[in-house]
Amino acid sequence: MSTPNRASAASMAPCDWHQFDWSRLHGTVRRLQARIVKATQAGDWRRVKTLQRFLTRSFSGKAIAVKRVTENQGKNTPGVDRATWSTPVAKRQAIEALGRRGYQPLPLRRVYIPKTNGKKRPLGIPTLHDRAMQALYLLALAPVAETLGDRNSYGFRPERSTADAIKQCHTILSGHDKAEWVLEGDIKGCFGAPG
Repeated sequence: MSTPNRASAASMAPCDWHQFDWSRLHGTVRRLQARIVKATQAGDWRRVKTLQRFLTRSFSGKAIAVKRVTENQGKNTPGVDRATWSTPVAKRQAIEALGRRGYQPLPLRRVYIPKTNGKKRPLGIPTLHDRAMQALYLLALAPVAETLGDRNSYGFRPERSTADAIKQCHTILSGHDKAEWVLEGDIKGCFGAPG
């Protein structure tokens, strides 16, 4: 009689970053996200929470989160800890370090970027660990936000573009019960400091 192998998914995963089966990891995350969408549509919030917890604790979710922050434009921009995950070993250790228990974000590293008017805009740069945690939780929260979000909202939404917004405007404005007014607004300096 043989005993089943009780090794965890993390311990069974290959040790070398370049040996990961990324298509399988992405597929696992997509399937979990699809299950979160179905539970959200059904209003089964207990199931949503369970699936989100499972996704944020999964090796696949953690690996995808680390990959996102180590393969984008800001990958060489460190936070206050000055750490960059540039080696496969560092990336693998980062996956294992992503955990919810005892997590405390570090302060942002403040840098100032010059603006065209001669002033400087403050920019806060989080550590790679904090960025990876944000990416990990985004994987779990995005399916709910996209399911419940306004279907006619196009700003900063995945799989949506300016062309989609223009098409929706055309549809609304060209019908027989078309809108009579169009309001255009420009909020100057909405997200920046005054001045």
